Amino acid sequence: MGVPEGHSDAGLEAALSFASTVSGAVRLVPLFIGRGYGRVTTVYDLISSKNALGDKSLFLNLGYWEGGESYDEACEKLARVLANAVQMSRGDRVLDCGFGFGDQDIFWAETFSPDKIVGLNITESQVRRARERVRERGLSDKIELLNGSATAMPLEDAAFDRVTALETAFHYHTRETFFHEAFRVLKPGGVLATADITPLEGRRRGILSALGWSLGRSFWQIPPENFYEWPEYKKKLEAAGFVNVIGRSIRDRVYSPFVEFARGRLSDPEYAAKFDPLFRWIWKAAVAGGDAYSHLDYLIVTAEKPISAEPITRA
Repeated sequence: MGVPEGHSDAGLEAALSFASTVSGAVRLVPLFIGRGYGRVTTVYDLISSKNALGDKSLFLNLGYWEGGESYDEACEKLARVLANAVQMSRGDRVLDCGFGFGDQDIFWAETFSPDKIVGLNITESQVRRARERVRERGLSDKIELLNGSATAMPLEDAAFDRVTALETAFHYHTRETFFHEAFRVLKPGGVLATADITPLEGRRRGILSALGWSLGRSFWQIPPENFYEWPEYKKKLEAAGFVNVIGRSIRDRVYSPFVEFARGRLSDPEYAAKFDPLFRWIWKAAVAGGDAYSHLDYLIVTAEKPISAEPITRA
């Protein structure tokens, strides 16, 4: 008996979708057993440029929302907030740790005109794609993108005026090691700025929330050593040698509007269809609960290397 025309195509499409989901699920297993940069690269290799939320950009941050923005606009605004915090300006040498697909570095080069931006990223697939995008914009003389670790930087001492980490420092094993490396490569008087996720001070989590966060932390590869509140964050920066450490919470401009946006977009069948089925489910799960981010703060942190600081060379 023959199969009606169209049914075989639908069946094949369903089978391929199922196979893709199973294949993706198998690749997720390493994320929940152990830790390390290899697993961070697994996360971003799986997300790739096909599972991002933007329309025109490949930004992968939560955005800074003031009302009515597109995701691309909100992400660009967050990049601007961090650049303003670090006082990025013409003539600066900037080190950007964890540049994703290069969107923020391209934006900074075109908007703030630093002399040079050096990007450092552990995920080789992102480095390759970002380099292509930089070349396409004619910015290769302004932006140099390297494949390397933010906790063992292949860079000289006192080489940069500014160091940035936009939603990446929570990945590093450990964030504290990154602070010491950032201090080392900054010139005296230089500034470090992070856009970072921390626990909200004094906020207790219920059992279900704690379980959900534990799974989320494992997936997004946030080492437990990095999960501490702002007072501890400040102490670790000061212990690394930084002064004038300031943290400003912008959580109200980040979490709630991002969740509202993401829920709407992922409920749109036409838009959601561009995602791998597994990652569509992961994104939906990440924004499903009404209190998904209620126990988290979102900080813009700045810290200065003293002008009188002695050179510190990595042993």
